[in-house]
Amino acid sequence: MKTVLITGVSRGIGKALAQRFLAEGYMVIGASETGSVDYSAVNLKVLELDLTSDNSINKCAEQIAKQNPKIDILVNCAGVLKDNDDTKLVIEKLRETLEVNLIGTADFTEHVVAMMNKGGHIVNVSSQAGSLEDIEAFTHTHAPLRYPAYKISKCALNMYTRTLALRLKYEDERGIVVSSIHPGWVRTDMGGDEAPTTPEEAANDIYELAISHPETGQFWYKGKKYPW
Repeated sequence: MKTVLITGVSRGIGKALAQRFLAEGYMVIGASETGSVDYSAVNLKVLELDLTSDNSINKCAEQIAKQNPKIDILVNCAGVLKDNDDTKLVIEKLRETLEVNLIGTADFTEHVVAMMNKGGHIVNVSSQAGSLEDIEAFTHTHAPLRYPAYKISKCALNMYTRTLALRLKYEDERGIVVSSIHPGWVRTDMGGDEAPTTPEEAANDIYELAISHPETGQFWYKGKKYPW
């Protein structure tokens, strides 16, 4: 039985993704802020993880290591949007956003890399909002000038994808792939009720990427490369 580790499994895309992997017969290790979810399965283990806390990250990683798993897939799905209606950068919100979307995510990933199986896949759930090349089109078609902290955090997460991919490619013999993915504008607490994509549809796209072995260090959307 293959094992997937997913952060942010209590709601939204993370919840839908965990349920998809469970339906496909995977062992799912999920992480949420409270360490609990409103669904259950024989192959589901949920751990507490606060990405703003070094202690929480260390403890969660230690709990996973004690299970002695070989993780086939890691999906970093947890994320925050603190400045949805802001057009001016609010530094405190930037700090709070980076703590979760970049620093905590990178810290947790660095703890988990050693537990990854040969041929494993690390998937960072990013956003179109983090694309430097597409930023002008993005701001003209959806949310002009809004949530600058969120955009900065996702752009930085994409660079983490690139740097980790290169490191593992040249310094690690396990053949681990690292990807970023744009899940679309999704109907969640973060995306809002007007979003056209359901969490299940987004989860399906992430699942299909996660179980594949694509070129490492790339940004994806619906099976195609997305501009950085």
